[in-house]
Amino acid sequence: MAEMVEEERGARQERENSRGDNPPKGICPPMKKSSKVCGTNYPLSIAFIVVNEFCERFSYYGMKAVLTLYFLYFLHWDENTSTSVYHAFSSLCYFTPVLGAYMADSWLGKYKTIIYLSIVYVVGHLIKSVGAIPNLGNQVVHVVLSMTGLTLIALGTGGIKPCVAAFGGDQFEEEHGQERSKFFSVFYLSINAGSLISTFITPVLRGDVECFGGDCYALAFGVPAALMVIALIVFIAGNGMYKKTPPQGNVLLEVWNCIWFALTNRIKNRSRHIPKRNHWLDWASEKYSSQLIAEVKMLTRVLFLFIPLPMFWALFDQQGSRWTVQATKMNADFGGYVLQPDQMQFLNPLLILVFIPVFDFGLYPLIDLCKFNFTPIKKMATGMILAALAFAVAAIVELKIEENVMPVLVPKESYIQVLNLADGDIEVSIQDYEQFRHPIKPFQDPDEYSRLILSSNQQNLRFQIQFQGSSFTFNHIIQEKTVNSLIVYQTEGSLASRLIKDMEQKPTEGMSAVRFINTLELDANITLRNEEFVSINKSYGVSRYSILARGRYNNVKCQVGAEESILHLGLLDFGAAYTVVITNTSVKGFQTSKTEDIAANNVHISWQTPQYLLISAGEVMFSITGLAFSYSQSPASMKSVVQAGWLLTVAFGNAIVLIVAQAAPLEQWVEFILFAALLFIVFVIFSIMGYFYISVDPEELIPKEEKEELSSCKDMIDLVIKNTEVENGCGH
Repeated sequence: MAEMVEEERGARQERENSRGDNPPKGICPPMKKSSKVCGTNYPLSIAFIVVNEFCERFSYYGMKAVLTLYFLYFLHWDENTSTSVYHAFSSLCYFTPVLGAYMADSWLGKYKTIIYLSIVYVVGHLIKSVGAIPNLGNQVVHVVLSMTGLTLIALGTGGIKPCVAAFGGDQFEEEHGQERSKFFSVFYLSINAGSLISTFITPVLRGDVECFGGDCYALAFGVPAALMVIALIVFIAGNGMYKKTPPQGNVLLEVWNCIWFALTNRIKNRSRHIPKRNHWLDWASEKYSSQLIAEVKMLTRVLFLFIPLPMFWALFDQQGSRWTVQATKMNADFGGYVLQPDQMQFLNPLLILVFIPVFDFGLYPLIDLCKFNFTPIKKMATGMILAALAFAVAAIVELKIEENVMPVLVPKESYIQVLNLADGDIEVSIQDYEQFRHPIKPFQDPDEYSRLILSSNQQNLRFQIQFQGSSFTFNHIIQEKTVNSLIVYQTEGSLASRLIKDMEQKPTEGMSAVRFINTLELDANITLRNEEFVSINKSYGVSRYSILARGRYNNVKCQVGAEESILHLGLLDFGAAYTVVITNTSVKGFQTSKTEDIAANNVHISWQTPQYLLISAGEVMFSITGLAFSYSQSPASMKSVVQAGWLLTVAFGNAIVLIVAQAAPLEQWVEFILFAALLFIVFVIFSIMGYFYISVDPEELIPKEEKEELSSCKDMIDLVIKNTEVENGCGH
């Protein structure tokens, strides 16, 4: 959840950069007195801003929590495409804050920027929700609406990101710095509350509510859309109470112009006769002040340290993509309560809220007592190691999951199992093969499929079956790249067999699959829980597989002729496929025998907890510490540029995942190991860079007379860096 910090930090930067507003020398700009919350110095307007932020974060994280499964199961994209689009969207959300900051600082001001881009945000949500209605158009329409909606959402959420917290900080008078600090804490809590609640609730709306005959993605996107509408209405409602500062010019643009002028001026003056300068930025001295150049030099040193950082975010943001896909292949039953796979994401904001006080008041003081110099660079490097370990753990979990997946089907290869429906043991042999050496008992559940290597794309195989002292021979044509069951049964005093096709892959979305074999002499009709009607022909007819939600099916109606009976199928588990044989061997009614064609998901979803613990701990050390350190190492007038640089590391990190997913398709556990190894390499590089980095004090750049001037007019907001940085611990 690392993205939740920069709004608060942006506000702090705005207050620290009050001198960037260029008031007349020695004069503090007059501030409009605002209505107060009764009995306090808190402006009433901040209530509207805090509620707005809660609703907006609920809207964003709620939509994003179900996004990967929407791509997989609604748009029917494969895992790599779904992951790529998810991270392309995330990346865009972190490029657009630069645009929002430019609009606010150089054109519209913060208030109008928030209003206009929130309208874009709402329109994006509405289009996204409409695109999730199944019977509205075809696949192309759904894709177009979804991509249009996501683009507008990225523009909206990214554009307002650098404005909202800063706008809230603007509401306080200069003498109320302590109240402003507490406002940022409340603002931070509203972000975490919105994130935590939405990542738990929207997966429930998706998976536990059925609409249009399946998972209700329209509702899962519609509720966040409604929250964003509320966020906009609440923000507009406070209009008459807000203090609105006019645009003051964009520091980021000024820095870029300075750097660009220095580079171009250096290129133009390549002659050996022109004296060299101490630093390449000194080539901007013809146009820019020495003060600005000195500040940009300090800024570039900090931004240089940012170069390795995107790799951390490449791992971190896969919680919503690869880790969610992994969760769909696991057992999510917690003693009767079934957790949706996309709900596991709520662990991150929950753990962040736990880890922040544990680290600040427990771990870090303990390390200090041990006299270990745990510098910010070392904390960030430790965070990288923890994230790499999280992916190593994820790879181990993935390997355990893959132990019971269906084999990959390749040319000239097939798989087969034998179902013995006779009333005695049978022995099966296949010409030129050595499968099935042991006797197969009646209605025995096969342990696993046997692999057959074929001589061509199809092959006629001879099956020899021994039964009660007699030998029977059957010929069946086996197609390549298929999974089959050979049904052996008695008929008219002899033995017969039938080859049927089985499911080739596990049911998706944690669903179950079941089919029926009717051994009776009359057709059978089955009514399942979701009112699905299945008809099965008499005399060993086989139904198609029906896909069902995981659960216990103990009251399934079975109609045979005029007789109706209740079948008890028992538990149909996550990701399993079953064959249910209907027989009539008892006076109690029809009986069933259930075999498992595809094994159920046998790795519990709770095994993802260690990887969430590791990456959340890594986030606290890396994200919170990193931005706090970079802020401390950059000039006051450059805080906004540092924030923009930090956001861009997140954007580039998501771009890395997109590239890997598309350019190098790997087995999932191998990809997890690859990312862990890449981050470890980056850890080494970053540690070397940090070793040679020399900390500086930005205050040394401020002339003495300006320090005296600032001291009379400066904010009282010395928000403890931990608190300000905390927000990035919960969202980048």
